[in-house]
Amino acid sequence: MKKIDVIKVDNKQRMDDFLKVTKIVYKGCDQYVPDLESDVRNIFRPEKNPGIKFSIIQPFVAYKDDMPVGRIVGIINRKANDTWKKKNVRFSMIEFIDDQDVSKALLDTVCKWGAAQGMDTIQGPLGITDFDKEGMLIEDFHLMGSINTIYNPEYYPRHMEALGYTKEVDWVQIRINIPKDIPGRYSRVAQYAKEQMGLRVIKPNNDLVYRQGYGKKVFDLLNEAYAPLFGFSKLSDEQIDFFLHKYLSIIDKQLIPIVVDEQNEVVGVAITMGSLSQSMRKAKGRLFPMGWYHLLKALRWKPEDNAEMLLIAVKPELQGLGINALFFDNLIPVYNKYGFKWAETGPQLEDNVRELSQWKPLKPELVKRRRCYRKEIK
Repeated sequence: MKKIDVIKVDNKQRMDDFLKVTKIVYKGCDQYVPDLESDVRNIFRPEKNPGIKFSIIQPFVAYKDDMPVGRIVGIINRKANDTWKKKNVRFSMIEFIDDQDVSKALLDTVCKWGAAQGMDTIQGPLGITDFDKEGMLIEDFHLMGSINTIYNPEYYPRHMEALGYTKEVDWVQIRINIPKDIPGRYSRVAQYAKEQMGLRVIKPNNDLVYRQGYGKKVFDLLNEAYAPLFGFSKLSDEQIDFFLHKYLSIIDKQLIPIVVDEQNEVVGVAITMGSLSQSMRKAKGRLFPMGWYHLLKALRWKPEDNAEMLLIAVKPELQGLGINALFFDNLIPVYNKYGFKWAETGPQLEDNVRELSQWKPLKPELVKRRRCYRKEIK
């Protein structure tokens, strides 16, 4: 048996090898959507990732015969551990060839790294925040991935189970065909919400987001609505500013309905965007020389066939009272205008019945089950 060496990423060459692993694992895979290499590098730079202020993060690369054959990131999110009274070390960005010696070496390395810092359980795949990619794909490997979710080969969950990792939670995604007309149930409930509850939909612009503070209000709502969800920890003001400046400039504002009440307080938001999956595949992880063109084309000139419904949040005391109908009442005509044929949500916890039931009038299909695994560190 050839020796597997797992080494900390502490220089540019190691980071280059960290990035190279995905090119090996996903060679010839038509479903994999690569990240931009610059985005991956920035995850580990404190000046580019405010989450590092309350987390410890360490990437590793596995070598066999001096060739990179796997990678993993260890994360200790102190804020999340304090919130949930846990001693968890998270693993993230795990990739490996179909060799159980490699997957075991990677996970054992993070276990030892976490144990040295007082952790008693390993869980993942999870990022620093709930808005990072999370959950290992365990079904529907034939479906195209997306820029905001993990895609992985079919053998990954088999390795996890063989190594004694068990289910902590599952997420599922919803896929719908975009109807030509708004379903009657949505239009009736949306009308009630407007007339009887005084709610209305606005679309963000730079003035609303920055000068009038609606960007901060949206993320305050996300912090409030997502607080009870698995693993969530409150976003800091610095993280909120980071997300606003990084993403707002590229997302089409017409695809982000914000629901406000009669006092102009934000009570609901749906953040959606046109898919960039095919464009990212063409970019091959790089903006230059031509990656920027493929992305700009999809964002500005010729959208892809589907929309990504990244997240929906509603003020807790108003959940189930019609705000979701306002989202669909607003978005369905826009999706038709843009030529979107179908849409897919981000991962939603399988036991979040209220969230999943809102899709019923659209005849939803459950797809892409994904899992967070856990194991006690001995």
